[in-house]
Amino acid sequence: PAAPTAAALRPYLREFLSDRRVVELPRVLWWPILNGIILNVRPRRSAEKYAAIWTEQGSPLKIHVERQTKLLRGFLGEAGHRLLVDYAMRYGKPSVAETLHRLKAQGCLRILIVPLYPQYAASTTATVFDAVGRWLQSTRNAPEIRHIRAFGDHPGYIAALANSVREHWQRHGRPQNAYRLVISFHGLPRYSLDKGDP
Repeated sequence: PAAPTAAALRPYLREFLSDRRVVELPRVLWWPILNGIILNVRPRRSAEKYAAIWTEQGSPLKIHVERQTKLLRGFLGEAGHRLLVDYAMRYGKPSVAETLHRLKAQGCLRILIVPLYPQYAASTTATVFDAVGRWLQSTRNAPEIRHIRAFGDHPGYIAALANSVREHWQRHGRPQNAYRLVISFHGLPRYSLDKGDP
């Protein structure tokens, strides 16, 4: 959301919870619940939680993705690659469509979409593909689009996670042998797996 307020959370939650891949209930059942109850109660409650993590610079997620974008742009530039690196938010601003429009206006003819969800799920990665598809439907002279579907099992990603744990332990000390490190991915409901999510 643009701010940690109920007014800013309402359109953000409406966009997120209106996505048919996120909430797979029939519209005739879901719309009264969403518009009659959830969007009248949840924005205030969610705003309180967002306010607890908000920083002077804004949303922590936006701050981190802007930093990632800048660092990746610099890393690729230093390696001699002539690439534009930009970001979008799946829900909120800048939208996928806004970023794709901007890249196209800058002359990009080939665009690689990398959803930052390590593992594929219809309610995450596929929603990005949907947003790209809607933009393509409204674009006359479409650029070439490629997607990264998932990278959670890529050796480079696993090594990066392991290195971040090692770096943390170097700074703060390794836990005693009695402790165990447990790493968990975002879970999916069983019915999502039954419908075909990997």
